[in-house]
Amino acid sequence: MELDDSTLTETGFETPGGGRVLLIACGALAREVLALKALNGWGHLDLACLPALLHNRPEQISERVQTKIHDAKQEGYRRIFVLYADCGTGGMLDKVCAEEDVERIYGPHCYSFFSGNQSFANISDDGTDITSFYLTDFLARQFDALVWRGMGLDRYPDLRDMYFAHYEKVVYLAQTDDPALDAKAQEAASRLGLAYERRFTGYGDLATTLATVASG
Repeated sequence: MELDDSTLTETGFETPGGGRVLLIACGALAREVLALKALNGWGHLDLACLPALLHNRPEQISERVQTKIHDAKQEGYRRIFVLYADCGTGGMLDKVCAEEDVERIYGPHCYSFFSGNQSFANISDDGTDITSFYLTDFLARQFDALVWRGMGLDRYPDLRDMYFAHYEKVVYLAQTDDPALDAKAQEAASRLGLAYERRFTGYGDLATTLATVASG
């Protein structure tokens, strides 16, 4: 199933009351969430995704998430969990979550919780990746849509050297062992004129967080 940047909604057949939980997620996490649901039999977790293109418009994330929360409450959901890190909202998403009395996954961005927030914090503290541009499975798959075209590099190729002047390498944080995605990530690094490094993270803190949510 190839995911685009449109909204994805995947819900159960029962009414949302009782033990059902709605996960409001970034579309960039849809494959991973569905994989973890299937692997662990978490049929009571329903999923509603906002477009992954909000990566390029982080100022819109908080309002869009709040609208989803209101819709979910009107539909009868008693338990809602937000699968967004801060994602460049500057604390506004936390403000929305506090207002709506819902929780979100911990971390500044998905690179952090895929790596494991503590591990990522350690790397950040020692400056190891200060000149790194990150890709995940989703971003490797959707590099053209979200990065190349999303940043206008297809129309204005000279912007590449301006946008990436201070980067030295692409770090691909791999959730799965997929040679095809590895090749896509390497190609992305080449197109950006950067060195390449692959790190296998698996699902990181996303898996442990969902396990906690699923168990109630």
